[in-house]
Amino acid sequence: MRIEQTAIPDAYRIMPKLLTDSRGSFHESYRYDLLAAETGHAFVPRQVNYSASSRNTVRGLHGVAIPPGQAKLVSCVRGALLDVVVDVRVGSPTFGEHVTTVLDAQDGRAMFVAEGLAHGFVALTDDTCISYLCSTEFVPGTQIDLRAFDPELGLPWARWLTGEALLSEKDAAAPTVAEALELGLLPTYAQCLSLYGRGEEGQRAAA
Repeated sequence: MRIEQTAIPDAYRIMPKLLTDSRGSFHESYRYDLLAAETGHAFVPRQVNYSASSRNTVRGLHGVAIPPGQAKLVSCVRGALLDVVVDVRVGSPTFGEHVTTVLDAQDGRAMFVAEGLAHGFVALTDDTCISYLCSTEFVPGTQIDLRAFDPELGLPWARWLTGEALLSEKDAAAPTVAEALELGLLPTYAQCLSLYGRGEEGQRAAA
């Protein structure tokens, strides 16, 4: 697989090598050793989530407070989606910036999203299914929800929607980044760098 750094530090695109023949294809979607060597992040999945979405469904933006923090390896296992990562780490050199990537079930492309970054997507087909490998288990009360249509972020949803966006009530009512910043909900870049320092020591330092 090929792993490339995006314009946002600690967000990486993963392009697997597909082996194809008359039966179909095979590829490796995750390799601990290669991901750690290329990114410096020791990513060990502790929970796996799936969601299925109708076309034009927008999910996000979502993150997890630090502690505990949560890194994700995101891939599309059915259909297609536009994946969006936003840097909401206060003090980051790319705070407020975003990167987008089309993920689909055919090419196996994936995104690694480190702790502290916000993530969302829009489904481009009906019955799109997304897979999340997560570095931590779900902890009630730690999720950070941000408004996907925050005008200050200028995310390109409109270019990909073919109808009205479908959002949950929770996502539609989420605060903007400016509101979350004022409420003290966002992680700091320093917290994230401490957490990226690996293992329990890094997690204690970020607490």
